[in-house]
Amino acid sequence: MLHRMLACVLSLAFFSATGCQAAGPDTYRVYLGTYTNKDSKGIYVCELDMKTGTLTEPRLAAETRSPSFLAVHPNNQWLYAVGEVSEWQGEKTGGVSAFAIDAKTGSLTLLNAQSSRGTGPCHLVVDKTGSCVLVANYGGGNVAALPIEKDGKLGEATGFNQHTGSSVNQSRQKGPHAHSINVSPNNDFAFAADLGTDKVYVYKLDAKKGTIEPNSPDAASVAPGAGPRHFAFHPSGKFAYVINELHQTVTAFSYDAKTGVLTEVQTISTVPGEVKGNSTAEVQVHPSGKFLYGSNRGHDSLAIFAIDQSTGKLTAVGHQPIGGKTPRNFGIHPTGTYILAAGQNSASVVVFRVDQAIGKRTEPGILITVGSPVCVKFVPVK
Repeated sequence: MLHRMLACVLSLAFFSATGCQAAGPDTYRVYLGTYTNKDSKGIYVCELDMKTGTLTEPRLAAETRSPSFLAVHPNNQWLYAVGEVSEWQGEKTGGVSAFAIDAKTGSLTLLNAQSSRGTGPCHLVVDKTGSCVLVANYGGGNVAALPIEKDGKLGEATGFNQHTGSSVNQSRQKGPHAHSINVSPNNDFAFAADLGTDKVYVYKLDAKKGTIEPNSPDAASVAPGAGPRHFAFHPSGKFAYVINELHQTVTAFSYDAKTGVLTEVQTISTVPGEVKGNSTAEVQVHPSGKFLYGSNRGHDSLAIFAIDQSTGKLTAVGHQPIGGKTPRNFGIHPTGTYILAAGQNSASVVVFRVDQAIGKRTEPGILITVGSPVCVKFVPVK
């Protein structure tokens, strides 16, 4: 049964008061992607009070199979979800579903669904023009682009690329495993982190046509066995970061926006020494561009790094326990005011306030319970 419990709202890192606390809605809807099981039936929604940092009781927004990752259209009217499964509508593939968002209630209505073109789709994004959905298929080791129609529905895939190769970790890297896909700030390129091949693949993106073609060079490599998982750009567009699941590290790159080329500048650990059983998952940059956060599953924390604004290099600041277990994903609110951390194995989502003093305890906040939460996305309530 879903219920609320008090938790602590802790500060995570300093951010500039200007540019990160712009006036906006007092309430945001928070959509939660989950793995479906006896405690979860699909996508859940709750409301975040921007003044108090509290969350309402989550409620089922749409029943659907293992919508582990979500993406919101730029118009905030449509939401897209992977179906992280190995069989979809009788075929050996996963799926991507399109939903209409009810502006009054936050409920979701299924518009349609399409094949993801590979098993185990685990991540997706909408390009910045809202023209197509890009999806990464972990089991299939490939990526695909699906066009978005005028009514928000998805068309069949118009772009597809199969990754090939392997790496040194024979238990996890016998073949390709596309783990995420992201779009460059100028919307000209797409980047797919592949855990199985230790590469971040770079694609030329034509969003209107819904095509993704290999760039030249076609990838940036990380250390053998590192296992790149998720990827994030710095707000300046000059730097990018990939979190490496198997080595528990973050690799920082400089980025050439004209050519799409990534150049490694640093790799740094996400944990304080050896942590048995730990692996990393999510990486995100604060909207101010001053801090980067990475989730540790096992250490059950968010690693915090300060970012050098001239080089993009990282300096470890500390770790914030999430008050739960297995932070597979977290969401930074667009204003930079709050971080919501999803504890997959503790069935919890905890609110943290990003304040000017690291570690300073503030007013009590709300921890909510929802089965196997994975992804956190925000939509303003108008």
